[in-house]
Amino acid sequence: MIKKPTSTLYGAQVCKSRGYTKIFHTTWSVVLLLVILFTAGCKKDKYKGEIIGKCPVVVTTDPMDKAVDVVLDKVISITFNTNMNAATISKTTFTIKQGTTLVSGTISPTPNGAIFTFKPDVALLPFTVYTGTVTTGATDTLRTALANNYVWTFTTIPFVTLASNPVLGGITTGMGAFAQGSAATVTATPNTGFVFTNWTENGTIVSTSSSYQFTIAGNRTLTANFAKVNIGSFAVVLSSSPLAGGKTGGSGSYLSGSSVTTTATPSAGYTFINWTDNGAIVSTSSSYHFILTKNRALVANFKVIPASQFAVVLSSSPPEGGTTNGSGAYAAGTSVTVTATKNTGYSFTNWTENSAVVSTSPSYTFPLSSNKTLVANFTINTYTLNVTAINGTVVKTPNQANYNSGATVQLKATASPGYKFLSWSGDASGSTNPLVVTMNSNKAVVANFVSTAFTLNVTAINGTVVKTPNQATYNSGTTVQLKATPNTGFVFSSWSGDATGSINPLVVTMNSNKTIAANFKIAPAIGPGPIDLGGAGIFTILTKSGISTTGVTSVGGNIGVSPAAATSITGFGLIMNSNGQSAHTPIVTGSVFAADYAAPTPSNMTTAVNNMQTAYTTANGLVTPAPIVDLYAGNISGKILPPGLYKYSSGVLITSAGVTLAGGPNDTWVFQISQDLTVNNSAIIKLTGGAQAKNIYWVVAGQATLGTNVNFSGNILSKTLISLNTGTKVKGRLLAQTAVTLNASTVILP
Repeated sequence: MIKKPTSTLYGAQVCKSRGYTKIFHTTWSVVLLLVILFTAGCKKDKYKGEIIGKCPVVVTTDPMDKAVDVVLDKVISITFNTNMNAATISKTTFTIKQGTTLVSGTISPTPNGAIFTFKPDVALLPFTVYTGTVTTGATDTLRTALANNYVWTFTTIPFVTLASNPVLGGITTGMGAFAQGSAATVTATPNTGFVFTNWTENGTIVSTSSSYQFTIAGNRTLTANFAKVNIGSFAVVLSSSPLAGGKTGGSGSYLSGSSVTTTATPSAGYTFINWTDNGAIVSTSSSYHFILTKNRALVANFKVIPASQFAVVLSSSPPEGGTTNGSGAYAAGTSVTVTATKNTGYSFTNWTENSAVVSTSPSYTFPLSSNKTLVANFTINTYTLNVTAINGTVVKTPNQANYNSGATVQLKATASPGYKFLSWSGDASGSTNPLVVTMNSNKAVVANFVSTAFTLNVTAINGTVVKTPNQATYNSGTTVQLKATPNTGFVFSSWSGDATGSINPLVVTMNSNKTIAANFKIAPAIGPGPIDLGGAGIFTILTKSGISTTGVTSVGGNIGVSPAAATSITGFGLIMNSNGQSAHTPIVTGSVFAADYAAPTPSNMTTAVNNMQTAYTTANGLVTPAPIVDLYAGNISGKILPPGLYKYSSGVLITSAGVTLAGGPNDTWVFQISQDLTVNNSAIIKLTGGAQAKNIYWVVAGQATLGTNVNFSGNILSKTLISLNTGTKVKGRLLAQTAVTLNASTVILP
């Protein structure tokens, strides 16, 4: 601040120059008043070295006094009310300090003799108070000094510093300078072989979400911690889109087969949309529960709540208890229905808002008049475990009266003298000892013991083994035949343990206790193989000329038209998204695209349609494996068809008798149909043996017509129209080179 002068006369300051003091005496003498009038201004007496007039003062500084969020490479400047003697503006008269520490820097005059700059030799420290001082040793060009020291302070901008632990574990983004009180978001992305664990500051966990948003309140030094994925485990990597949309929980490394629950919590002003994996929607519940069988990279998608709408935010307590549906942004007055679905081992309790119970029904409907944050509460089921043993004992670990659903209990059987443990019965089987029991119901287990003899334990995964004779024990020298039968989609490969080779059935001679394992492997896929849909694969419905619907229709996934414009999509009540690249509608879970939307949508749609046409041409031109031609003269109703390539010179008819496609999960079916595909009312395409809708392709040169209440499976690639009537459900894609019409139908992406 500018210090006030020690004395004034009608506003004139007392100034010192070269040891002389100029004083305007406060007298009411008229003569002296006349002298004052005739001596206005500042002049130098070259004989006495005196100056009469006002002193030099600092009029402005940059940064100004009490400034905040000053950049770290700031060049500091001071401006006087008059030209100054540059020789007197030095490191002793113009200083910048941090506390008591002097900041080293270079002082330079500017062409304007009233302005001087101070450039620090090194960058200023973040979020630190600095003090600037100009002393009375500074004089103007007439050698008049400042009357008092000028002192001011300013505070630098805070800085967020990020680090990875270990360094090879992953990368971080978001480091830098941020204004005090602003919002900052930092992200952690694990490298291959690592998973994100948490954010810590000074060893304290501050967030378990890889996307961490906070309000700047001074410097932050954050460490993103990563953990290595061990052999036998898989990684769950979570991220938020957009980064500021919300936080996630549940990332980490888990053993294969683990039950994993991930959670998504939207930030203020956002609502949760869905979880996606490689762009495919895997859940619309903020609490997503799954069994881990591979590495998962999941994205929690959020969207901004429009200013004219209210948010419905849902969560599950505990997160693994169940899933919710109905979150989102709605217009005021909308009647909203939210649903809660319990996971295995849990029961639904109630819906609460701010801890107050608002409903005890899993389906809760209410009019929306404000933002609502609802919690679906679940209770874990508890079960009893009763164990009995004759001629031995069993120890339960842990030994409790009740067990939570999913809890594991070890049962260790110990035989009495002269006996040996044989097997478990009741709600357990086999002869594994100790036995681990998973509590998913009330259980009564019996430990069986027999007099000493040889036992034969056989295990099989993905198949079964029959022992002949099937006995608890065998006398020495007894022969036992083992016959292995694979489950659908698998083939027997070999024996291991106390047997080797691949002979089936196998004869075993009992001369000791034996444990034999039957090994199975996935059967080779049958059929022509999957068709590459390219960019068309992300669409549930894709046409060139239009999509129309009447009645209550539901589409899971994206829909699009090209080269037709958005006006060719009728009956959907489209709402354009803010970026103009897509639209949305309550009856489509994904996005809606059209050739006349904003870039890059037109180009993407052209590529998708070209890919659709190429897929049709490719599928229609397949010649291997050797096609089955005109089977059943095109009427496949009531038939069972294995995987393969089917070629028809006419149309194909499926009556209400339906058709069964029997094969494994990797097998494929391609139907090349030269005319129409007609599916009569109430027809069902039944899949057995693990067959999957995504591996079925109906390539139709004519049009595909599905009657009412049809349950259809597979991807339709039509040269012309695809028509669905009332109540029809399709698990597959509708890819038409003309149009698709829907009437109160449901289409689900396989």
